[in-house]
Amino acid sequence: MIAQPLPDSGLSRSLAPRHVTMISMGGVIGAGVFVGSSAAIAGVGPAVVLSYLIAGALILMVMRMLAEMATALPAVRSFAEFARAGLGPGAGFVVGWLYWYFWIIVVPVEAIAGAALLHDWIALPAWLLGGGLIAVMTAVNLMSARSYGEFEFWFASIKVSAIILFIALSAAYACGVLSPSGPTWGNLVSHDGFMPRGALAVLAGVTSVFFSLTGAEITTVAAAESRDPVRALTTMTTSVITRIMIFYVGSILLIVAVVPWDRIVPGYSPFTQALLAMHFSWAGRAMSLLILTAVLSCLNSAFYVTSRVLFALAECRDAPQWIVRLNARRVPARSVLIGTGAGLIGIGAAIWSPSGVFAFLVNASGALILFVYMLTAFAQIRVRRRLDASSLRLKVWWFPWSSYATIGGMVAVLLAMAFTPALATQFYVSLAALTLALCAYGITARHRRNAERIRA
Repeated sequence: MIAQPLPDSGLSRSLAPRHVTMISMGGVIGAGVFVGSSAAIAGVGPAVVLSYLIAGALILMVMRMLAEMATALPAVRSFAEFARAGLGPGAGFVVGWLYWYFWIIVVPVEAIAGAALLHDWIALPAWLLGGGLIAVMTAVNLMSARSYGEFEFWFASIKVSAIILFIALSAAYACGVLSPSGPTWGNLVSHDGFMPRGALAVLAGVTSVFFSLTGAEITTVAAAESRDPVRALTTMTTSVITRIMIFYVGSILLIVAVVPWDRIVPGYSPFTQALLAMHFSWAGRAMSLLILTAVLSCLNSAFYVTSRVLFALAECRDAPQWIVRLNARRVPARSVLIGTGAGLIGIGAAIWSPSGVFAFLVNASGALILFVYMLTAFAQIRVRRRLDASSLRLKVWWFPWSSYATIGGMVAVLLAMAFTPALATQFYVSLAALTLALCAYGITARHRRNAERIRA
């Protein structure tokens, strides 16, 4: 018998389809693509496009697994709860807490990054600007799920529109329409070839690229507060990630076509570098605003996700029951305020060591999302084997080999992290977090068994 959480969470159903669509797209299009892609390009060369395709295929398969489970188990409406449905309460506990931990780390990371961007324009202390961002996003998320969805709709709309505009301008330049020297597609092979660092560099690039693509699963959290959860899940988990892949791969391909890959400076937005190479003088200021929008969007989503995941954990009695209580707007206000506290603690610690605290927070999240995705993939395999496949409206392609291949791909990414000096710390810190979550479940399960014996 497949375990399922409570069918009615009591949360509002105020998110419209347009909100869920842009939430899922906005969850993936963040500062990782606008800035983080520079390191991947510099480390791999033009063949970084292949790294994005491989990483995107893994994410696409995870989303397809979620879509299959969503149609088979309509009562399960939260990302972390699919592991519980397939693997039991232990997996639900571990995945829920690891996923919450992943996003609670994002709150101070994005607040610190946003404060640093604002500090270039506003002559106020970074800690005050960061605190202001935390206060604004707290207020947005306390108002209602719809207010979060509305803010995220416009944040994501700006990001998507900007990428579409960039693709149009850079495609015209690469094809020679805007370029005074004619087509620039030769940049893909003229600087030591398409694969200057070799095939191994392409595989190693998947490690950093993978984390830029995470966040699409936010759809499965937001769907619980949409008007038609099952339809939202089944539609968005595959179609949206496909669109995002087009944006990601298309924009990165055009960047290395417009600018020789060996001129890309790690840590500096390659979009800005490409626009400047096309002689658009407004590029620097425009990209700074766009990156700030991406940071605010991610901060907004982090508040929302942490509050709903913690609420779901409490609903399944894996977190303190007082977190379950909703305010008059049917928002888990106490869960939101816990995110506020985490953000303020991170900003406060950054006063004494800005770079050190930021690096610690980034390392603290590390490979957590990979552990969560892998457990979700194992859950999908078990759920599929328990059901009549002929009755499923939506299926994972080429099951079970595609599911095994997806798990194998994520194991390869984890091994690459472990053997890459710059990423090894993140891997081992995340492994410690996984171990701690397993121990916590063991202690919790033992207490529950003792309590049941006493009641019996």
